[in-house]
Amino acid sequence: MTTTQQFSQQTKSLIDDLKSVCANYGLGNDGNEFKIITQVFLYKFLNDKFVHEIKQLDEGIAKAESWEAALKALSQDDYEMLILQLSESTAVISPDHFITSLFNKQHEANFADIFDTTLTDIARDNSDIFSVLTDGGEKIVLFENLSKYVTDKRDEFCKAIINKLTGFSFEHIFHEKFDFYATIFEYLIKDYNTNSGGKYAEYFTPHAVSKVMARCLVPNSQKGKIDNVTCYDPSAGSGSLLMNLAHEIGEDKCTIYSQDISQKSSGLLRLNLILNDLVHSIHNIIKGNTILDPYHKQANGELETFDYIVSNPPFKLDFSDFSADLDSKANHERFFAGIPKVPAKKKESMAIYLMFLQHIIYSLKANGKAAIVVPTGFITAQSGIDKKIRQKLVDEKMLAGVVSMPSNIFANTGTNVSILFIDKTNQADVVLIDASNLGKKVKDGKNQKTLLSHAEENKIISTFNNRDVVDDLSVVVSYEDIKAKNYSLSAGQYFEVKIEYVDITQNEFEEKLGNFNTNLSDLFDQSRVIEKEIKQQLGNLKYD
Repeated sequence: MTTTQQFSQQTKSLIDDLKSVCANYGLGNDGNEFKIITQVFLYKFLNDKFVHEIKQLDEGIAKAESWEAALKALSQDDYEMLILQLSESTAVISPDHFITSLFNKQHEANFADIFDTTLTDIARDNSDIFSVLTDGGEKIVLFENLSKYVTDKRDEFCKAIINKLTGFSFEHIFHEKFDFYATIFEYLIKDYNTNSGGKYAEYFTPHAVSKVMARCLVPNSQKGKIDNVTCYDPSAGSGSLLMNLAHEIGEDKCTIYSQDISQKSSGLLRLNLILNDLVHSIHNIIKGNTILDPYHKQANGELETFDYIVSNPPFKLDFSDFSADLDSKANHERFFAGIPKVPAKKKESMAIYLMFLQHIIYSLKANGKAAIVVPTGFITAQSGIDKKIRQKLVDEKMLAGVVSMPSNIFANTGTNVSILFIDKTNQADVVLIDASNLGKKVKDGKNQKTLLSHAEENKIISTFNNRDVVDDLSVVVSYEDIKAKNYSLSAGQYFEVKIEYVDITQNEFEEKLGNFNTNLSDLFDQSRVIEKEIKQQLGNLKYD
């Protein structure tokens, strides 16, 4: 077993152990379980990263029989100098707050209070860098008092937690890359990222969709050439789209911005940023309502614009409470195609994604690019706001292409989806791909899901980036072609109808014609029999 596989297995075992502790104390499937699991995991991760960096900076501490004793033996000045050399992505943790220190204190009275105070002190000491902001300016810090979620035996609960954190260290995996942490993150939140969260549920965008979006926005030809760019998601969820995009660009070459109405999502996104060495972007993570009150603005009060935008906006959300507030002069340019009406009998309508789509177009820089998940019905709608948006994309030449994905690519929704690619610099042709026939159907719990193979994912990506024309898969069309098709963005409407001719001999032709005559005669005979039976049955009908 490789080192990465070993640590992956150990990490997943730790997550399972923490869930087991929660279950043993009555918190299994409780609404607060995910807070405990994710925050304890984060405490473990930050503790081990701090120790790792300290050892990298001080060879004496690294080689000491007891690194903790060697660290505590430093003078105050030497200790502060060491702390100043830590990277920005490393939380500062005092010796009294180490996992080893907590472990040694577990037999003291009121251990739950000691445990809670340790976490809240770390959160306070690192508030400036690691806090998520609300749109009202409030800080959501790293940790809270976790023992409050246990009704009794708080000390025993916290002891059980701390004993699960000492089995192994993350120290040897901090140089691993995105794929490792993506796997760990998905495993960590897999039970908390479902539609059980209600109307503001977070959906983990499938890897195939995230990969296609990121690699079509940043093709191999541009890798290494992009620097100092901004990446934005106005409905970020747990951040899988942003993480994939940052990985393609380079985590040190981009800055992440996001907004999401869910506090749960914002917390998970913060965790994702920490795992993926994007701590420098945490202060740009905002908990708030993007459509009603977008947070990210320029010094002059205008909305901020971005180099790259990725989004899987909500398809169903009741925004009737604030829809009237959106119809203002200030919003007319942002919502250029109009504000959809919320159906009175079905308020959680799909209209909300049209608001996000317009917001994204408005938030792109003059040379910006975007990839957005939309219902496939959007690409062919013949009227309304959908068509007005498509007309703007085509008439103003800012469309890169569309990829229509297979049905059930999302296991938790039956809505067919497409990926809409926007590129404000694309003055030439547009790539339309119909990937609906790709993939393999599998069962995912009670639902059916379509999985794309790596080869199929790469085929979609290379076809898009190379602008290849592939029979029954892709077409490359001009903006004028799209206008002629009433602004349809469905690849299938542009496929050529092909008639195949097969050469046959005169004898083969006469044999086929004879077979057709024989079959037709048999059908006529059967028809006469049926006709006779129907007339007979009608003749037997009597009025009583």
